[in-house]
Amino acid sequence: MKKNKTTRLFASILLGVAVTACASASSSGTVTVVDRPDIQSVNTNYIGYRAPLRPLNFIKLPVGSIQPEGWVKKYLELQRDGLTGHLGEISAWLEKNNNAWLTTGGDHGWEEVPYWLKGYGNLAYILNDPKMIEETKYWIEGVFASRQPDGYFGPVNERNGKRELWAQMIMLWCLQSYYEYSQDQRVIDLMTNYFKWQMTVPDDQLLEDYWENSRGGDNIISIYWLYNHTGDAFLLELAEKIHRNTADWTKSTSLPNWHNVNIVQCFREPATYYMQTGDSAMLKASYNVHHLIRRTFGQVPGGMFGADENARLGYIDPRQGVETCGLVEQMASDEIMLCMTGDPMWAEHCEEVAFNSYPAAVMPDFKALRYITCPNHAISDSKNHHPGIDNRGPFLSMNPFSSRCCQHNHAQGWPYFTEHLVLATPDNGVATAIYAACKATVKVGDGKEITLREETNYPFEEGITFTVSTDEKVAFPFYLRIPSWTQKAEVRVNGKKVSAAPVAGKYLCINREWANGDRVELTLPMSLSMRTWQVNKNSVSVDYGPLTLSLKIAEKYVEKDSRETAIGDSKWQKGADPRKWPTTEIYPDSPWNYSLVLDKKEPLKNFKVIRKSWPADNYPFTVASVPLEVKAIGRPVPEWKIDETGLCGVLPEEDAVKGDKEEITLIPMGAARLRISAFPNTKE
Repeated sequence: MKKNKTTRLFASILLGVAVTACASASSSGTVTVVDRPDIQSVNTNYIGYRAPLRPLNFIKLPVGSIQPEGWVKKYLELQRDGLTGHLGEISAWLEKNNNAWLTTGGDHGWEEVPYWLKGYGNLAYILNDPKMIEETKYWIEGVFASRQPDGYFGPVNERNGKRELWAQMIMLWCLQSYYEYSQDQRVIDLMTNYFKWQMTVPDDQLLEDYWENSRGGDNIISIYWLYNHTGDAFLLELAEKIHRNTADWTKSTSLPNWHNVNIVQCFREPATYYMQTGDSAMLKASYNVHHLIRRTFGQVPGGMFGADENARLGYIDPRQGVETCGLVEQMASDEIMLCMTGDPMWAEHCEEVAFNSYPAAVMPDFKALRYITCPNHAISDSKNHHPGIDNRGPFLSMNPFSSRCCQHNHAQGWPYFTEHLVLATPDNGVATAIYAACKATVKVGDGKEITLREETNYPFEEGITFTVSTDEKVAFPFYLRIPSWTQKAEVRVNGKKVSAAPVAGKYLCINREWANGDRVELTLPMSLSMRTWQVNKNSVSVDYGPLTLSLKIAEKYVEKDSRETAIGDSKWQKGADPRKWPTTEIYPDSPWNYSLVLDKKEPLKNFKVIRKSWPADNYPFTVASVPLEVKAIGRPVPEWKIDETGLCGVLPEEDAVKGDKEEITLIPMGAARLRISAFPNTKE
């Protein structure tokens, strides 16, 4: 049955049809259940995809249109006050003197500047922080100053006589956001001239290097962005040229490479090019790659897969992890795929990664991060754990300078997430597919501007309330995603329950005339559920709504000198004080090696959900502050220990000798920087 549902949804995506499951009409409007928005209309308020490109299902609002509230705002403030906001002062790669983005022939910062700036700049615009905006403009002006007469811009990084264009791909995204904020015509001019220069590069000299060859899809997204603004026909020809010279991500059984960040960033390239060709095989290829990597290396909770640096055959245990770069790039890809396809699966997957995997990859004060984070992560020290993980170096501790890629690229995660909390639809409506508290200023209907406020402590609570503020009545459709994990969701408009029943895995569309103060209340009942990972020794994970649960482990924090624990390419600026930016090692201060005791007939029969008070500081992602716990029964597994590589041992067999029953506590894995999230199970 599930397979047929998936096939039907995919068919509707290809046909561009909003499949109606049921509808209810009344004097107050029409309520409809749909697979995705109606894309037969063209939004007159925002720039979508221009013909002959296929229309977007959702259109991202200009950066700054959405103001986060609640825990997301707290996270962005921690970023500002922590590593993201201060990297420009402490990272040698962002040192302005002789920087490759500020000085012709500069010797550093080629990749790191745009990696950091694309998150830092968007964070500045979202928080409307004058100091950060000024710093962003300083770098953007450096980009404009780097323009060459032939259209090229930025550092000249030649390899074997061929220019490497990966850094420019990143910087183009920074420029796009800056244009949304400023409407500076120089962005359009720079991009137009640069893409004309790309047209002159022979195929045998274009995208030949490893990173740029893998990631050409990012270049195509920027080409489409410019085409949607200018309509210049040569841009579609260039998109075909870039696709032709990009690594082939359409294979259903083999990938161009198995680097974890490349996979999560590049799997969407075929779907991106599908927007131009309409070739359904291209769209299907992106779905295939996403599922392939998870079938092979992703039989674990948290939405990601075991790749460390590179996915390796035989290394599929939940102790294998993924880079912080991989986490934020996966979230970005999910958001892009959601806008292109409308498929609610991508919103749900983005939430799975954002709520369960990403929060634990950084310190609570956001002053250090972990290069590798794993679903089962029993120790977080600075030792070399190779070959247990495919990296040689101190990649499990919380270090502000290991490694230089994640140190800078992490910045995009929460800003991009914030920008996708409220979306425009082709029919001049509005949609919420990813949920978190915020306030959005958005144009709807015939161009009237409204404010939509979302109040919630989701994903820790079930209720979400939306309030419309408008100077005059205005008609528009409002789409709400109903998660696949919920049952008997309820939607009320001004206190009255809508008559069309919401359907899990679809959207509920309320199309009516809205007045100032109108309220929509969405209730998403959460319950405990269980997943069994058959290829990983029938281990189990327990979910509560969108949250996956981990064993509550007491965390012992030990600070170390980050100069002594960083890898060789992680460098400090002169004058930076490493004492303000320590490495933190985290050790378990309570047992971690438990199996779950499950009832044979009703596995979760003896699990008890306990709600706690919301943290006063709006930060729910620590062991002490998380507002949700689940009591369960476990048995210690003595043979499951830290292994010879210093890692959490691989999962024991189902019949491993176990100790006496004990009450154990589970918490959401996003709050657990040490975690056991895939448990051996004991059915009794």
